Amino acid sequence: MTIIETLLISFSMSMDAFAVCLGAGTTGQAGGARPTFRLAFHFGLFQFIMPVIGWLAGTTIERYIAAYDHWIAFGLLAFVGARMIRSGFDKDGEEKNGSISRGWTMILLSIAVSIDALAVGLSLGVVGVFVWYPAIVIGVVTGLMSLLGLQIGNRLGRRFGKTMEIIGGLVLVGIGVRILVAHLMG
Repeated sequence: MTIIETLLISFSMSMDAFAVCLGAGTTGQAGGARPTFRLAFHFGLFQFIMPVIGWLAGTTIERYIAAYDHWIAFGLLAFVGARMIRSGFDKDGEEKNGSISRGWTMILLSIAVSIDALAVGLSLGVVGVFVWYPAIVIGVVTGLMSLLGLQIGNRLGRRFGKTMEIIGGLVLVGIGVRILVAHLMG
């Protein structure tokens, strides 16, 4: 696998994390250095780990998760997106959701954006590519794209406020629907 192929796979794998971070940044809940680092780090970490797990598991696990992995990703993204939309319509401006860069919300989002990386790991194993180099590149690119998404989202959120929170929630739900439709149609 060439560096160009690895980078193309890495950028395509990072797009869901970028979009989620763009939406998350609009809420202001991932503002500041620590929450930004936590979210970008965990998205990159999970994007690194999932191809390795897929590669190690081989085809034995694929048949168990292939039937419902898209439903899991959809459910997780729709849940978090719906919370963001509800918060965007909250007239009081209270932050009921807490930081999305902590606890189970962060873990669920990390899993949701990296489920497809598990399939990439499986396919790398099938074609005989050693997984470590691509997994590291995927993780680093995803972390960097997540940082970029958070920075852009934070700027949009400061400028447009609650409207961007609603749009961010719709983006998360949209990503979940796209994942679901792609798996059901393909």
